[in-house]
Amino acid sequence: MDEMIVKSPAKINIGLNIVSKRDDGFHNLETIFYPLNIFDEIRFTKSDRFSFASNDENLNKEKSNLIIKAKEELERISGKELLVHIYLNKNIPIGAGLGGGSSNAASTLTGLNNFFDLQINKEILLQAALKLGSDVPFFLNPVPSFAESRGEKLYPINLIIDKNILIVNPGIHVSTKCAFSLIKPKQPEKSLKKIIKQVKISFDELKEIATNDFEEIVFEKHQVIKNVKQDLIGFCADFAIMTGTGSTVAGFFTNQNTLKQAEQYFRQSGYFTSQLKI
Repeated sequence: MDEMIVKSPAKINIGLNIVSKRDDGFHNLETIFYPLNIFDEIRFTKSDRFSFASNDENLNKEKSNLIIKAKEELERISGKELLVHIYLNKNIPIGAGLGGGSSNAASTLTGLNNFFDLQINKEILLQAALKLGSDVPFFLNPVPSFAESRGEKLYPINLIIDKNILIVNPGIHVSTKCAFSLIKPKQPEKSLKKIIKQVKISFDELKEIATNDFEEIVFEKHQVIKNVKQDLIGFCADFAIMTGTGSTVAGFFTNQNTLKQAEQYFRQSGYFTSQLKI
């Protein structure tokens, strides 16, 4: 096999509580990760040297990114030089709380492991993923999951979402590092952990307790993101929440017509939108 293409999915957080600051400088959190059928594509082609390119010019200007770091981590683990050209077709907005970079890293770990038949086991890949970023382990097996600790302790859940989802991103890059530096950890009034033991989790029950601790600090700095959430509710979304540290907001709709009206409104403003049918 001289070439392989893998799909790298996005995610949203349905609730994100920052519980405490850890001694290692990270934070303990609880969240529900939900994968989306929005994908980047990564193409691996065998070569006589390593190279990386993307349709996103900003990524081409960087000396390193999570894809390159993932490749280098596999080389360290395997003791082998991986001579490959990697091309990233970027569709997921960067710095949007959709996990695009983390997903790219996980897809590179699993993709190159298979492409070069490195036979690195799941536990070592998990350790490599966590080294690259707190969200990366989820994307090794992107199924609806409750997550705690840094986000690497994952518990698959049976979450029923009987709504259509509209993803809206106003094109603002929110620094995850900056957002975490401003957050004040606290015990959640309504813990997401309360409902994960259920055989089937009702979305109507989940939306009553799901909040994002980053909304307050991000909305204060970026009024436009707050406006997106308010506008989604104004278009009769049953529920709306910012994902991750922003800047994407997800709106959940029962009525398909109002969802279409909302999407048209945001597109006229030049925002990235994606309509996801569940």
